[in-house]
Amino acid sequence: MVETGAPRAGGTAGQVTVGLEVSQWKYLSGEASDPQMHAVLSVRVDGAEGGGPVLAQVLALDCSGSMTWPPEKLHAAQEAAVAAIRELPDGTPFAVVRGNEQGTMAYPGTATMARASYETRERAERVVHGLVAGGGTCIGAWLDLARRLLTEQGAPVGHVLLLTDGKNEHDEQMPLAGVLEECAGRFVCDAWGIGDGWDARELLAITRRLHGSASSVREEEALPAEYEKLVSRLLTKTVPELAISVTPMPGAEVRYLKQVFPAEAELTPEDGTERFVTRAWGDETRRYQLCLFADPAGRPRREDLQLAVVAVDVPGAEEPRLPEPQPCLVHWTDNPALSRHTDAQVEHFEQHQRLGEAVAAATDAHRRGERDLAEHQLGRAAQLARAMGADEQLDRLARLVRIDDASAGRVTLRPDVTAVDFEHLIAASSHSSYGPASGTGAGGGTGPGGGSAAAAGSGRATVPCPVCSHKAPAAARFCPSCGHSFEALP
Repeated sequence: MVETGAPRAGGTAGQVTVGLEVSQWKYLSGEASDPQMHAVLSVRVDGAEGGGPVLAQVLALDCSGSMTWPPEKLHAAQEAAVAAIRELPDGTPFAVVRGNEQGTMAYPGTATMARASYETRERAERVVHGLVAGGGTCIGAWLDLARRLLTEQGAPVGHVLLLTDGKNEHDEQMPLAGVLEECAGRFVCDAWGIGDGWDARELLAITRRLHGSASSVREEEALPAEYEKLVSRLLTKTVPELAISVTPMPGAEVRYLKQVFPAEAELTPEDGTERFVTRAWGDETRRYQLCLFADPAGRPRREDLQLAVVAVDVPGAEEPRLPEPQPCLVHWTDNPALSRHTDAQVEHFEQHQRLGEAVAAATDAHRRGERDLAEHQLGRAAQLARAMGADEQLDRLARLVRIDDASAGRVTLRPDVTAVDFEHLIAASSHSSYGPASGTGAGGGTGPGGGSAAAAGSGRATVPCPVCSHKAPAAARFCPSCGHSFEALP
């Protein structure tokens, strides 16, 4: 971890510490038909808190006809919006968008943003409490209005907090896919589902593209407290952007870079580059999965080769002090005992992806009335959650199934399960856990075999391999040097 003195627009300049670690298994088979190197990048920011507010906030509130019943739903949405407004510090630009088949201004009354003060918060609360529901749902129109508001404001961190109880039924009026392309990179969006008619995958399509997260509440009265917590977290985000650059060596190419922790998000490189910009940082750790194609043709065998170099920077910073660029390595080998393994962090997040796919397949099966197939897929999800040590996911699955044996994937679908139970599960499945149960700290590297120079000397407990004496993490499943399986020990 090294420090950078990045100025924070809208606040006071402060000392921000940025760290980068790479966790990977460097051994690849030289005979693979499509050799790919996967690595997990851990990026840590410290010292971001303490600057002045840099946030501009738009609250997009579903006011379609379905929000009228039960009446507690609209009331909870209004109370949540009010709770969020009350959290905004003086001077924060904010607006409330009324959403139905159009996106219209609720507060202020014109297409602009107000500045938070005692008076404007009071007026906004009165307007929100007076909102009446009616009409359809066109989420693209809501986001397009939010984009125009935030573009005119030009705040370093633009954020949209979107709440809906339904599906995007008027997409033809303003197609959501096109709006998301226009909004990408301009603001972060978190989306919440309420009631029983929303579509989790639709919300995930929004939040993954706009670098936010999708969530939901089962009980309407829980929503105001969730909004308060979310806005409080937003106010700590004082680093508007952090960029990750990947420079592949000859014979290598970047297949993708995606955020996998704390929530899944798409990353698109800037035109003609392999530079990926991430948004709105506070004091936090995020993890990204990097996939590189590696061509072994004409490359030396049985030695470490540099496959790519990863670096981070803070755009707009004056003379920043940043982490040293970190290498991604490859070691072409003919030894299947080495090439068949993968990095523990990479495997964890790939298991998480498979868990999400199983939940999605179960949802589709349940919609078709195929309860046996839904039960089978939820059993697979329980098996993966157990293997990952994801207890929270197991608890969520237990709402839908009786778990008889998670390790074997034996579950029984509960008779009272409803369609919205699956939507809650899909939304929750987009939030990943920190790392494998054997992971330790922010790095998750695996020593020399993992190619993580930043992990060296981190004070982790290690044990010597009984075959080659190389030191490995105490909870490792195999030796990162020779590939000996520790699980085979008595």
